[in-house]
Amino acid sequence: MLMAASLVLLMTPALAMFYGGMSRQKSVLNMMMMSFSAMGVIGIVYVLWGWSMSYGEQDILGLFANPFEMFGLAGVIGDAENWVMSGEGPYPQVVDVAFQVTFAIITVALISGAIAERVKFGTWLTFAAVWVTLAYFPMAHMVWGGGLLSHSENSLAAMIFGTVDDGEGGLVAAVAPVDFAGGTVVHINAGMAALVLVLLIGKRYDFGRTAFRPHSLPLVMLGAGLLWFGWFGFNAGSAFGANGAAGLAWINTTVATAAAMLGWLLTERIRDGHPTSLGAASGVVAGLVAITPAAGSVHPLGAIALGAVSGALCALAVGLKHRFGYDDSLDVVGVHLVAGLWGTIAIGLLATGTFDTDAGVFYSADGWKLLVVQIVIAVAALVFTAIMTAIAYVICRPLGWRISETDEQSGIDGAEHAESAYEASTNALIR
Repeated sequence: MLMAASLVLLMTPALAMFYGGMSRQKSVLNMMMMSFSAMGVIGIVYVLWGWSMSYGEQDILGLFANPFEMFGLAGVIGDAENWVMSGEGPYPQVVDVAFQVTFAIITVALISGAIAERVKFGTWLTFAAVWVTLAYFPMAHMVWGGGLLSHSENSLAAMIFGTVDDGEGGLVAAVAPVDFAGGTVVHINAGMAALVLVLLIGKRYDFGRTAFRPHSLPLVMLGAGLLWFGWFGFNAGSAFGANGAAGLAWINTTVATAAAMLGWLLTERIRDGHPTSLGAASGVVAGLVAITPAAGSVHPLGAIALGAVSGALCALAVGLKHRFGYDDSLDVVGVHLVAGLWGTIAIGLLATGTFDTDAGVFYSADGWKLLVVQIVIAVAALVFTAIMTAIAYVICRPLGWRISETDEQSGIDGAEHAESAYEASTNALIR
């Protein structure tokens, strides 16, 4: 589990490379700093109240747990009786804290790509702390901590299809929602937050008039490769043990990602006449996102189909920002929101019923029930995140969101950090 946690933590510097390569040369440092700073802010906040809000036992309206119940990991450190909540253990609960904090970090970092090149760094730091408190911790509790989007007796799923005996004297939802490693908690959450922010903050000044080209495609591909590597900790680690579920998640993560990359490249070939390296890297991420909620519940053949559709869908979706005029700088909405929605809902079609999950439409006559539940939790996640993100935006608004037009044109790296990513080329331009 500690190795899986370390792999997931690696994903955030990998994301910095991926996003940094996609940025323009004058913005690459700021883009990478937004990911690295998420590690700093969320790493502290999670230990203070994030774990308590996410997995505490004092539930508040099914939305979040009491942030003061285990504030600063009170009762977690040094208590040999505290075991992981949902795993096959036994291992100390503090190990699960280590695993879960990395999920919170990467979720916040994902949002940053949508608002690249135009946001004050200090405001971003503040937003990270506010948003993770208002949106991420409650979502983690609702899905994985026994809240409204879980399989508990008081969840939305239980309200729709009733409850059954859990075999231990309690009740659970008759049809349990499935989110193996974060389709709702991570990707729909981050993708919807990204959409709300780009609509509220607005476009870059030269959006629609200037071609925004990645300054380093090799850096993009290196970042995508490291994301794929780290994602094995993300998905296989969510089995909470060296078991069959972990093995299935590993295989499904591999084949879905491979299929998504090919699906994206085929779509580019048909639409544009040529496959691109940026498309290959983006297809990899689309596949990783889509398989995340489904990694433990679909057959590898289903994972291939899920990934291929995800690659094609996201390749088409990234162009919507030009059609509708919203400036999603690095395609967070087009990849994470779209693939996260598809992966979450596709479980209702492709789930095989293994590892104590319900079967989907293609494997059971009652599979439509799981499909309904998956759609409900996806929509609920969208609505909740949209509201919380708007509130977080308003809270941070007095700090000022936008850098000046002059600073944006000259480059946010110099304006916000007084640095240049490539000093030699900058000096050459000056001379």
